[in-house]
Amino acid sequence: MFAKHLEHDAHTRRYVIRQTETRGWEVLTEEDGLVQRRVLYDDWHRVEHARRRFDAEISRLEDAGWHERPS
Repeated sequence: MFAKHLEHDAHTRRYVIRQTETRGWEVLTEEDGLVQRRVLYDDWHRVEHARRRFDAEISRLEDAGWHERPS
């Protein structure tokens, strides 16, 4: 549904939003391979809000020199 993986020097950040089978949507943030935040939402409006937060944070990181990690 949404996934973005950024890197800068030896650091990585990953942002994921995916639909679960039974609970709605999982919103996940990882930093250097460690889960920093994982939330399950059953309200689409909360997922939209999380996506806007992701977009803003990703934009700030890209302005600071981070770039999307090639797949």
